[in-house]
Amino acid sequence: MTKYKHIYFDLDRTLWDFDNNARETFIEIYNKRNLNSIFNSFDAFYNTYNKYNDLLWKDYRDGKIEKSELRWKRFALTLEEFGVIDNELAKHIGEDYVLISPTKKQLFPFTHETLSYLKEKYKLYIITNGFSEIQFIKLVNSNLDKYFTHVFTSEEAGAQKPSPIIFEHALKIANAEINECLMIGDDLETDILGARNMGIDQVYFNTDKVRHNEAITYEISSLNELKGFL
Repeated sequence: MTKYKHIYFDLDRTLWDFDNNARETFIEIYNKRNLNSIFNSFDAFYNTYNKYNDLLWKDYRDGKIEKSELRWKRFALTLEEFGVIDNELAKHIGEDYVLISPTKKQLFPFTHETLSYLKEKYKLYIITNGFSEIQFIKLVNSNLDKYFTHVFTSEEAGAQKPSPIIFEHALKIANAEINECLMIGDDLETDILGARNMGIDQVYFNTDKVRHNEAITYEISSLNELKGFL
């Protein structure tokens, strides 16, 4: 038995396969909204959207824009790059995405097997920067909710990873000591360094085996590797 009692997971790109689920969602929206009349190809639409989504998420994390603006503006800017100024269409696409995306169910390999194994030994939690209502739907639809004692969202905590505020909130609610905790996530900055700065041990879920120079506790490229030390 390890020293750990509380294991915190990130959700998107750690358990829930965000990239494949998002792509599947946008293919549906592209066809539903006849976006081929605007864009040269689906990839042109999708790649342009990802560019603006990344920029606006940074603005959202920095407190420069609200959630409501992020949800439609990323699509408005995508349309505008292809010569279309149509905020109504942008809002419709944003609504489609919020409705369709969390119903997708693709998970990383070994997700259920690993969580089932860990739940017998530890208390499991989610810490996510995603929007609360979306993340809960994802968990229920992909049958992941049954594994977790609590889901900590940035909206609930009033701060996003890597801020210590969200980690402090998660530890307080769980009544957990720092040395009893482990954080598992795919994002080196928000999940891993955020936890490390709090003194929490970390598992970097590095599926692409990206090289880095950070001192971290554990590193894996597949979830089933967790059974080797937990």
